[in-house]
Amino acid sequence: MTGAVIRCWAPDGVPEIEAGDDLAHALIAVVGDLEAGDVVVVSSKVVSKAEGRQVVADDREQAITDETVRVVAVREARGGGLTRIVENRLGIVGAAAGVDASNVAPGTVLLLPVDPDASAARLRTAFIAAAGVPIGVVVTDTLGRPWRQGQTDIAIGAAGVEVVDDLRGLPDATGRPMSVTVVAIADEIAAMADLVKGKAENRPVAIVRGLGRYVLDVDGPGARSIVRVGEQDMFRQGSSEAYASGYSDGYAEATKQTGDVTVAVDGGAW
Repeated sequence: MTGAVIRCWAPDGVPEIEAGDDLAHALIAVVGDLEAGDVVVVSSKVVSKAEGRQVVADDREQAITDETVRVVAVREARGGGLTRIVENRLGIVGAAAGVDASNVAPGTVLLLPVDPDASAARLRTAFIAAAGVPIGVVVTDTLGRPWRQGQTDIAIGAAGVEVVDDLRGLPDATGRPMSVTVVAIADEIAAMADLVKGKAENRPVAIVRGLGRYVLDVDGPGARSIVRVGEQDMFRQGSSEAYASGYSDGYAEATKQTGDVTVAVDGGAW
């Protein structure tokens, strides 16, 4: 076979993970022999469980509120209730602040890891110790996307992986320099791995082979480095929220008491 080839598979056999479990040991037991340049992709759910991020919460909405640092948009959900798009403590913008009530005990919810990049780094250290070769690790979570239907997995934690491939300034196939192309490597790895891990098949880990050129000798910048914040975030509000905010600001400016006020009416003034 000629051309580029990437292999991706998700092994069976990962046991149910509980708080305090040695997650790296459980995963090493099922991933088999790793090769230099492999990327191990781990669902954040098992990371959160091992790190004790399952909390009692009779009201999931309150847990979402507690994890929220900024509300982006609120909409009525199908079948009642509200869908809240928010920024959580990790800087990630998504539905419900990453609070998950699926596959956990009734009356509890699962929060995202406190520091997914650090979690990825710890797992990477264990995988390298077991395999004796450079390994990359990506921790993933499922998010929706603006302007697109459906969800996909993205990288929320990474270690030993080049999270983006900045091609700006390099020539394209016709020799023209690329000016804006920055490839989201870690997110693309996350999405690929999700296709074999699935959502309900109890396969929370996958191995991606064939991307060794993106595997680093050191931990490198983590997934937090690719979150757009501040002025880089062009969509800090939902459309309805942005309209309401603009209308409110405009109305306040128009009705501001400034002494002598001239108001144009039908081309005239009074």
